[in-house]
Amino acid sequence: MSPNRKNNYFSTLARRYQKASRIEKSQILKEFCANTGYHPKHAIRKLNAFKPQRGYSQPRKKPGPKSQYNVPQVLRPLTKIWLTANLPCSKRLKAILPLWIKPYQIEFGTLPFEVLTKLRNISPATIDRILYPERIKHRGKGRSTTKPGLILKTQIPIKTNQWDETKPGFLEADTVAHCGSSMAGTFVFSLDTVDIATGWTEQRAIWGNGQTACIEQIKDIEDSLPFPLLGFDSDGGNEFINWHLARHFLNRKTPIQFTRSRPYHKNDNAHIEQKNWTHIRQWIGYQRFDNPEIVGLLNDLYKNEWRLFHNFFLPSVKLQEKFRLASKLIRKHDSPKTPFQRILASKLIPKSTQDALQKQFDSLNPFHLHKIILKKISIIHKLGSGYL
Repeated sequence: MSPNRKNNYFSTLARRYQKASRIEKSQILKEFCANTGYHPKHAIRKLNAFKPQRGYSQPRKKPGPKSQYNVPQVLRPLTKIWLTANLPCSKRLKAILPLWIKPYQIEFGTLPFEVLTKLRNISPATIDRILYPERIKHRGKGRSTTKPGLILKTQIPIKTNQWDETKPGFLEADTVAHCGSSMAGTFVFSLDTVDIATGWTEQRAIWGNGQTACIEQIKDIEDSLPFPLLGFDSDGGNEFINWHLARHFLNRKTPIQFTRSRPYHKNDNAHIEQKNWTHIRQWIGYQRFDNPEIVGLLNDLYKNEWRLFHNFFLPSVKLQEKFRLASKLIRKHDSPKTPFQRILASKLIPKSTQDALQKQFDSLNPFHLHKIILKKISIIHKLGSGYL
């Protein structure tokens, strides 16, 4: 077929293709590929890109749920919940909608039944599509402050299979430096911990990176956990690898399993490294805090609204399986759940503890907690900048 005949044939077929139904398009595509020798993918792109001249009607718009969900009545609550929950991905947002709809109605007014139905039935893919303009609006690397603690490296064993734990009580821990762009002088650190089985997190602030202050806050974290502490895993920093902490964990009637990660292998502590970003850096940022008064303000935030907001209302997913298929690495995760939901689903947590947490959850409003968190963070940033 000559180029001219091919072009004429293409323009005639493209007009038919753009007006055709899905079944008719498949037949036209087969005919087009057989006559021209085009690859089907190339033929589809070419036919879809054809622009008819004047006198011909434009191709009809592709049908779909966009017109059903992309309306202000649905976008308004969906966007508000997404922003308040700190921009979760669509699958995590879909999972927390049932938890957030009731507080949203208390805070902003009752939603019509049709809107509630759409929010319950909306899919993660649709959420991605209709929130795309908002994601565009809301688009520094930190410094490593881990210093090796050599004194106990032979006594504290290395553990690298932390992600296999399914029993609540095994914590990963790390410190996050609020040093700004300089490590000089003394500044505030955030002690970050996460339970591997449930995702329950606790944070505390300390002045400097000293062993005594770190141990005091670890004891406070242990008292705040809704389950007994069974294991503690950290990196090789000297704020963790010291005799004081070793005696605290090991010299008790039922010793705590105390382990450490390999040097220069951050992925050994993958759970806490991820929480350092999502639970501290995304909220607090990289500003330098070299005022000791900030320690008390941060602990007031961490011990109250912060832990309630993150543990009761923000979900996470857990990796269930990972395997390689040809050149691709396939990962399979479970459905998103909050740490509170994972505790309720655990058969290893006493019923009395689950009931107490459920009663506490029923009394909370994530929008109130979020307002207080932002207000306290603003005060902390002003104090860190010297404006207070």
